[in-house]
Amino acid sequence: MSRIKEILQAPATGGILLLVVSIIAVIIANSSWSEGYEAFLHAMIGPLSVSHWVNDALMAIFFLGVGLEVKHEMLEGELNTHAKRFLPTIAALMGVIAPALVYSIFNYSSSELARGWAIPTATDIAFSIGIISLVGTRAPLAAKVFLTTLAVVDDLIAVIIIAAVYTTTFNFAFMGGALALFVLLLILNKKNVVNPWPYIILGVGLWFCIFKSGLHATLAGVILAMTIPSRVWQGEKEILPLNQWHHALAMWITFLIVPLFGFVNAGVSFGDFQSSDLFHPVVLGIALGLFLGKQIGIFGIMFVLVKSKLVKLPNQLTWTHMYGVALCCGVGFTMSLFVNLLALAPGHMQELAKVGIFLGSIVSGLLGYIVLRYVAPEPRVIETDEFYE
Repeated sequence: MSRIKEILQAPATGGILLLVVSIIAVIIANSSWSEGYEAFLHAMIGPLSVSHWVNDALMAIFFLGVGLEVKHEMLEGELNTHAKRFLPTIAALMGVIAPALVYSIFNYSSSELARGWAIPTATDIAFSIGIISLVGTRAPLAAKVFLTTLAVVDDLIAVIIIAAVYTTTFNFAFMGGALALFVLLLILNKKNVVNPWPYIILGVGLWFCIFKSGLHATLAGVILAMTIPSRVWQGEKEILPLNQWHHALAMWITFLIVPLFGFVNAGVSFGDFQSSDLFHPVVLGIALGLFLGKQIGIFGIMFVLVKSKLVKLPNQLTWTHMYGVALCCGVGFTMSLFVNLLALAPGHMQELAKVGIFLGSIVSGLLGYIVLRYVAPEPRVIETDEFYE
């Protein structure tokens, strides 16, 4: 049992499971079961189809987990000081701008396709951390810390992009309701309420109001996470609601929500795909945005900052390690698929985008693993937990 628990809690497990489920979805979508697969996705459960329940409801829980992680890192983790925030924040920002520019170079002439500029900008935490974990001791702990904090900031930027760019309609009445519920959640926070049920009940109402307001419903998860208390004292007893929520949701997100999202959205059909489609602007823009854009943005800004003596390279890390980390950041699977649903019209364009996501993520992940496993030097042992001097 202890061995099974160890496997389930391993950082690489979530990424491996997501990969397996996504491969299964691709196989089914290109088999005699494809019609059944499509029927499953569009089957109605109450007011929504299966795909909408997964993408709008379950993914709100995923974003709740993202929000909890961001808040934890901001308060007590690797983003709890301005000095710690600077390097991963600027790296994440450039890791968003450069892929967006690469995509835009290929798709600027079409206003419809240009909307997809954000698809290659996000890093998949589960896959990228999973790759570094598979490398084992060849990747220094500082590399894992840097990648994790960068990916957290990257997710926060993705949330902002979704809210700011992909909101097409706006209902002020429901937005007012969402604002009122947010105020009630803040009151619970200020009153140090630790019982999860008031937050859950108001959170469901918040999700409904945001769903009806025109904003994407998944933003409710991030907003709810920001209101969960971090630390509460009841007499001499210390309670950590933020950590409790995170631990309670982690297994559900890793082993149910994210794999189900991958199964629902990764099933690209290659029936209408031709070899010439590999050179379609959407495919090239996304694949090269993930593979080249992330490298240029993250490794490039690190090189400039270190060589200009504005920052120091984190302890234990060499330039080869940093290049391997930048490559791993080009794995944009989950978040890229999610943004694809919002950015491009359903049908052939979304299928082409999935091909670009697969290509860019697979090449980035494989080369990132090779660089960290076989090219980068063995990390030297240091006596301190501080990675930035």
